[in-house]
Amino acid sequence: MFNKIKNDMGYYKDLLAFKKGYELAMEIFTLSKKFPPEEKYSLTDQIRRSSRSVCTNLVEAYRRRRYIDYFISKLNDCETENAETQVWLDFSHDCKYMTTEEYNHLSAKNDEVGKLIWYMINNPDKFR
Repeated sequence: MFNKIKNDMGYYKDLLAFKKGYELAMEIFTLSKKFPPEEKYSLTDQIRRSSRSVCTNLVEAYRRRRYIDYFISKLNDCETENAETQVWLDFSHDCKYMTTEEYNHLSAKNDEVGKLIWYMINNPDKFR
């Protein structure tokens, strides 16, 4: 019964943007474990928060997708958090806390998540 209801309403975990955003947040979490202890309450905390916030705002948007203005507003929050994540990736790389290969990989994933969010913003009726 629950699966039927879940499928009829749609499920945020089925969204490609959520899947890729969650995967990225988990990769950032794992990589940031290697950051120096003095970054614990600054860069480490910030990059984890912004990458996770993309996912949480996406869920909030999806749950309110019948209200188009709210949906788009929360997706704009996702886009902002995605952009913030990129800046923290930039700092992490430039501070030598990650390799160029790690940086390029995570930046490409972040760009992909951003494009998926942008698609949702510009095509809200496809998610109602």
